[in-house]
Amino acid sequence: MTKLSTDIPRPARLLPLACALLLAGCSSLAPDYTRSELPLANDWQHSLDTNVAGLSAEQAVQVPWKNFIHEPLLASVISLALESNRSLRQSLADVAAARATYRVQRADQLPQIDAGLSGDRSQSSSGDISSSYQAEIGLSSYEIDLFGKNRSLTEAQMEAYLASEATAKAAKISLIGEIANAWLTLAADQSALTLAKETMDNAQQAMEITQKRLSLGVDSEIDVLSAATIYHNARADTAAYKTQVAQDINALNLLVGETLDDSLLPIALPDSATLVNDVPAGLSSSVLLQRPDVLAAEHSLKSANADIGVARAAFFPTLSLTATGGVASTLLTDLFSGGSSIWTIAPSLTLPIFDAGSNEANLAYSEAIQQKTLAAYEYAIQNAFAEVADALARRTTIQQQLDAENALVTAATRQYDLSLARYSNGVDSFQNTLEAQRTLYSAQQALITTRQADLNNRIVLYRVLGGGLSDAAVSS
Repeated sequence: MTKLSTDIPRPARLLPLACALLLAGCSSLAPDYTRSELPLANDWQHSLDTNVAGLSAEQAVQVPWKNFIHEPLLASVISLALESNRSLRQSLADVAAARATYRVQRADQLPQIDAGLSGDRSQSSSGDISSSYQAEIGLSSYEIDLFGKNRSLTEAQMEAYLASEATAKAAKISLIGEIANAWLTLAADQSALTLAKETMDNAQQAMEITQKRLSLGVDSEIDVLSAATIYHNARADTAAYKTQVAQDINALNLLVGETLDDSLLPIALPDSATLVNDVPAGLSSSVLLQRPDVLAAEHSLKSANADIGVARAAFFPTLSLTATGGVASTLLTDLFSGGSSIWTIAPSLTLPIFDAGSNEANLAYSEAIQQKTLAAYEYAIQNAFAEVADALARRTTIQQQLDAENALVTAATRQYDLSLARYSNGVDSFQNTLEAQRTLYSAQQALITTRQADLNNRIVLYRVLGGGLSDAAVSS
C-alpha cells in the first residue's frame, strides 16, 4: 500500500520545514532578566561561630534530611508524612498541573499537522451522479511567531512550572520541620508528664510522713496542708500533661496523614547528639538564594518578566498561515494512484489599528505585576535572612542557658535532699523542705522547656538555611 505522504507534491511537503525556519528566527520582546541586588550583609560572621555547640561550616542545602536527623523514630515518622500528608499531595498535584500547562503552551510554538480524508457524492436534478474524494495533509491557522509572543508565553509557563516545583520543595521542607517540631513537642510533654508523676509520688510520700509526725505530735496541721499543696499541684499538672500528650498525638497524626503506631512515638526528649547532626550553617548569605521559597519567588518574577514580552508583542502584526496539500479524485480507488494534486496556501496578516488603549493597559498591567513579583522576591530574601539571623542569635546563647539550668537543677536537687534529711532528723522545719521541693520542680520543668527549645532551634536553623532536600532526596 502506497503511503499518503509520498503522493503529496514537493512544495506541500516543504511547508512544515519553511515554518520551522521562520520560527527559528523569532525573538522575544521580554526585558532581559537580571537578579536584583539587595542591601543585605554578605555573611553572618558577626553571629556565626562554628565553635558554638551544634554548628558546622557545611552548607545545609547539601545535606539531605536523612543525613541530618539521627533519631530513627523521628526519621520513620517523617518518611510516612512525606508519603501520606494531604497538603503535600495538593502541592505535588499543582506541580503536575503546571508541568502539563507548560507542555501545552510549548506545543503552540510548533505547527499542528493534521491529515484528513473526505468524500462527497451527490445527484443533480438531471439525474447525473457525481463523486469527489480528497486526501489532504497540512496545518490550519498557525501563528508564525514573528515577535516572540508564543516564545514569551512558553517561557512564562515554564517559569510558572518551575515556581510550583520549588514551592512543592519548600512545602516538603516545611512539613519536615513541622513534623520534627510536633514530635519534639510530644517528647517534651511526655518528659513533663513523667516529671509531674514523680513529683506527685514524692509529694505523696512527704504528705504521709507529715501525717505520721502529726499523729505523734511532732508536726502541726500546717505542715500536712503544706505537703498537700505540692501534691495536688503535681496531680493537676499530671492531668493537664495527659491531655496535652493526647492532643500532641492527634496533631502529629494529622500532619502525618495517618494514625501512627505507638512504637513510633517518643517517651521522652532525646539528647541533641541522638536527635540530629551538627547544623550545617554555611558561610555566606548567598546560600539563601538556593532556598526553595526564594527560588519559587524568583521563578515567579521571571514568569512576570516574560509576560511583558507577550504584552509588547500585541502591538505588532500577527501572521497566521493555513496550508494544505493532497490529492483529489472522482473515484475512491484511484485517489492515491491516479488522483490529481491539490494544494492551498492562505496567509493572513493582522495589524492592530485601534483598540481603545487595551494593549497599553495590558502592558501597564504586566509591568505592574512584574514590579509586584520583584518586591515579593526581594521580601522573600529579606525574610529568609531575618529567619536565619534570629535562629543564629538563639543558637549562640542556648547552650549557656542549658548549662545554667542544668547547674540549677543539680543545686536544687542537692538542696532538696539536704532539706529532707534535716526535716527527717528533726533539725529543720518542713517549710524549708517544701520550698526546696518547689524550687526543684520548677527548675526541672524549665530545663525540659529549654532542652526542647535547643532541639527546635537546631531543626529551625537547618530548615531556614535551605536544608531538607538535596537533588537526590527530591528525586527519590
